[in-house]
Amino acid sequence: MEHNFQNTLNYAQQLDEQDELKAYRHKFHHPVINGKETVYFTGNSLGLQPKTTADYVKIELDDWAKWGVEGHFHGTNPWMPYHHELLPKIAKIVGAKTHEVTIMNSLTVNLHLLMVSFYRPTKERYKIIMEGAAFCSDHYAMQSQVQHHGYSADDAIIYLEPREGEHTLRTEDILKTIEENGEELAMVMIGGVNYYTGQLFDMKTITEKAHEVGAIAGFDLAHAVGNAELHLHYWKVDFATWCSYKYLNSSPGGVSGIYIHEHHVHNTEIPRFAGWWGYEQETRFQMKREFKPSLSADAWQLSNVPVLLLAAHNASLDIFDEVGIPALRKKSDLLTAYLEFLIEDVNERCENSPLEIITPRNPEDRAAQISILTDERGKSIFDALTAANIIVDWREPNVIRMAPVPLYNSFEDVFKFAQVLEAVLVV
Repeated sequence: MEHNFQNTLNYAQQLDEQDELKAYRHKFHHPVINGKETVYFTGNSLGLQPKTTADYVKIELDDWAKWGVEGHFHGTNPWMPYHHELLPKIAKIVGAKTHEVTIMNSLTVNLHLLMVSFYRPTKERYKIIMEGAAFCSDHYAMQSQVQHHGYSADDAIIYLEPREGEHTLRTEDILKTIEENGEELAMVMIGGVNYYTGQLFDMKTITEKAHEVGAIAGFDLAHAVGNAELHLHYWKVDFATWCSYKYLNSSPGGVSGIYIHEHHVHNTEIPRFAGWWGYEQETRFQMKREFKPSLSADAWQLSNVPVLLLAAHNASLDIFDEVGIPALRKKSDLLTAYLEFLIEDVNERCENSPLEIITPRNPEDRAAQISILTDERGKSIFDALTAANIIVDWREPNVIRMAPVPLYNSFEDVFKFAQVLEAVLVV
């Protein structure tokens, strides 16, 4: 879509006036540093706190004080079934059926638990395809998993790399790699959105190709959940996991979630590590010796859920449930496109600018993130932005990331960033 964007404060304010989601900005706490409110563009690292979070958590603290252990049954939100209240909300966000999702642990813990079930290497099929530039924790998880099964990571892991001179992966190259390694391929394991470039992958097409060659398709959705439209059930994705502290705004180190397609959920014979909270709910407290899994993603739970983290999670999920991902995505496309326009406008007017956008230009191939590649001046540019209360993210060796989050960032935020960026470049 063509936009007649303008690099003026008046124009940015006009866009904010027309923004159907503008009221939600005021539902979040915005950091104030040195007496000045920041322009916060790091929701892809830690989302801002909803103003309702303290109330949600206080309810559980008060019930703990009032009820003690009886809060599991008699509190305002009885703790025993509390996480079930959240499942329809998170299922809507990831495009799943309620019984295909649950909330537990942290992301990399969940990734390892899911690999127990879905990485079942054989002599013929043992290889994993992943991004060469995946987040480091995913690398560590994949390397340790293949080594646990007695394979060499150098042999068992196939890394996807961009073509020479390019920064992002082409879908046709991903599909070709899957096709070429089909007979040896056990799993395709990719991030839904690449943390470094902001590239949004075609998860549907990748899943279809993986299944075509007989492999499992799994995704790390840390940067996709709450940020991109997801249809995991319809796409027939086998499994996925995500964190809740980025775009889902659910507290530092907040509780993670998992998705498992119902085809696997209904398979009681699937290998897994088991714990009592994964036991069939109706008979859990009979404390039987043999494990009987729930017929839902809950079967992968090991222990009872962290209620205070759930409360913080719930505060944010209620906002998402009210707004809906399609409305967020609509604003996100426009907000990110405006940021892209302003950066390019600054580039054109600043001689010898070191900035190169490496995030895909097609809105369908990105979400709420723009990544800028810099030269040796990059860290000083980042430091100058930070000193001016523009909170962005630095990633080694030379990338500045910005996440214009549609729930709480404004078009005026984007304009202010561009003004400071230009001032920094002309110094």
